[in-house]
Amino acid sequence: MYNPTVARLTYRAVLGRRRAAILFALPGLLLIIAIAIRFFNGADDGTANELLSGFALATMVPLIGVIAGTGTIGPEIDDGSIVYLLAKPVKRPTIIFTKLIVAIAVTIAFSAVPTLIAGFILNNNGQQIAIAYTVAALFASIAYSALFLLIGTVSRNAVVIGLIYALVWEGLFGRLVEGARALSVQQWSLALAERIAADGLIGSAVGLPVAVVLLTVVTVAATWYAGQRLKVLKLAGEE
Repeated sequence: MYNPTVARLTYRAVLGRRRAAILFALPGLLLIIAIAIRFFNGADDGTANELLSGFALATMVPLIGVIAGTGTIGPEIDDGSIVYLLAKPVKRPTIIFTKLIVAIAVTIAFSAVPTLIAGFILNNNGQQIAIAYTVAALFASIAYSALFLLIGTVSRNAVVIGLIYALVWEGLFGRLVEGARALSVQQWSLALAERIAADGLIGSAVGLPVAVVLLTVVTVAATWYAGQRLKVLKLAGEE
């Protein structure tokens, strides 16, 4: 199910110069802000919670997910090179699974890891805040990677659609519209953080069992359907 050659080519595409600049910029900004806050204000649980929730989980994780998820397959579809990959003796589920692993690895490296570091900088993991948001970022990274990989497979405007989902749906509607919160990867991951952190510090719109089920369903369904879409892309390329 995992092809090293496909993985190597995918890493090279995702970590190209332009994408790498954005991938490093977001976690770098988070760490700079965390260091500045700790230096000027000292350790504070409330500030740590606000920064990790409002910037790390709500902004950085989905944006990096967009870049990594769509970047694993979107450029190949745009320039037509995906046809040559599909012509190789590699099963389509293997291609999708390999690209998903790459997207997850990149998203975790550039979002969950910086979240953990920033959390320890802000308040030394007081109230288990750093661990809570790191776990949330980790599981959110998996779901976002699968979701945005699927979007990259079905649309040539994957980045735009991904940004609209991340910034408008989750960033705006997810905060203002009560019903929209239950359909948000961010809220599902917050349910995990809520269980780990001190009581009453973190809240989520959904319960933990529902959140785990939804994260699993979205990840599995998006990965499966992305594999099905490759069949259509192959036929279109052959025509």
